[in-house]
Amino acid sequence: MKIVVFTGAGISAESGLGTFRDSDGLWEKYSIQEVCTHEAWLRNPQLCVDFYNARRRDTLAAKPNEAHRAIARLQRFYPNTEIITQNIDDLHERAGSRNITHLHGEIVKLRSENNDTATVPIEGWEQHYGDRHPDGSLLRPYIVFFGEAVPYFSKACEIAQTADIFIVVGTSLAVYPAASLLDYVKPKTKIYVVDPGQPDFGIYKNRVVHIKQKASIGVPQLVDQIVNKPL
Repeated sequence: MKIVVFTGAGISAESGLGTFRDSDGLWEKYSIQEVCTHEAWLRNPQLCVDFYNARRRDTLAAKPNEAHRAIARLQRFYPNTEIITQNIDDLHERAGSRNITHLHGEIVKLRSENNDTATVPIEGWEQHYGDRHPDGSLLRPYIVFFGEAVPYFSKACEIAQTADIFIVVGTSLAVYPAASLLDYVKPKTKIYVVDPGQPDFGIYKNRVVHIKQKASIGVPQLVDQIVNKPL
């Protein structure tokens, strides 16, 4: 049985990381045009570096929660389980998970200005503007800015197509192109959504089992159900 888990900001919010789109989220406090577009990077790179340095510092201080650990546990029982995440943090990795596709980048890495997948790790939380990639270009945060292509989206679509169970955790299914992953799930694949709100399931509403719990409660419950009594 192949399981694919698709996670969004809601799972990391329970570890204390600020979301971007909620009513009190980061985009209410910062302008997207100032810190999360390529034009912003060209216009004021130091401001972008400072913004993502703060996000990196927050990430390094955060710890995986029960939902992250439950997904790692699921992988121990079903080793071919894959994770697709919209999150830029490394909490899945620190919980012990592997086979993770980050759609929107990774805060603990920097990337070449010339190549969107040529990355290098960063030690600690602070990037110094002016540092260069081995290819000679400036290093920038490994973040998919608004308006940029999502380099691993095709890979994510291929992963979604392989799922026998597709689990969605902590995402409103409102951010595209990531939200369109449901379009690639096989017609007979079981879809479980763990979210305390009411995401718009659209044409999939009759296929979705909605577990209306926050991630740290709903995900362990679902994993227990899968592990102890396969669905």
